[in-house]
Amino acid sequence: MGLSPPRREVVRADLEQVFRTAYPRVVAVAARVLGSRDEAEDVAQEVFLAFGRSTVPAGEAPAWLSVAAAHTALNHIRSGRRRASREGNADGGDAVCPDVADAVVTRDERRLVRAALARLPRRQAVALVLRHSGLSYTEVAAALDISPGSVGTTVRRAESALRKELNRHASSE
Repeated sequence: MGLSPPRREVVRADLEQVFRTAYPRVVAVAARVLGSRDEAEDVAQEVFLAFGRSTVPAGEAPAWLSVAAAHTALNHIRSGRRRASREGNADGGDAVCPDVADAVVTRDERRLVRAALARLPRRQAVALVLRHSGLSYTEVAAALDISPGSVGTTVRRAESALRKELNRHASSE
């Protein structure tokens, strides 16, 4: 039994160009979910590795990458892999807050919103994240493969579901 040579993965010819144009948006979407640029950059790395192995046409890459960033970031929250580092870090790089109590409340509120977002149905959570990350209705529609006319309804339902999750958590304390 001889050892076979290591298999080299084929790298997409368009990967560098897609990376250069889409990286800022992928990081922005992930950062919106995670609240941390460092973690968002880790997510972006995972997303681009997956894209590099995919057969997604370059023309569909922006939408695919945005959805993949939202899904991957939500998975990070849901898995709790990085919960300890997120909670242990201060508001690294945010504006200096003169009142420590305000900083703690703000950080706790963000944590609660992220946890509630992770409990939403995936499609709603992704629609909400993409829209609030600055994507247009048309871009959200393309990313989720829905009509542009239904994006507003989907986002409003997601916002309503998020409010219910937050209220449910508040009433259980």
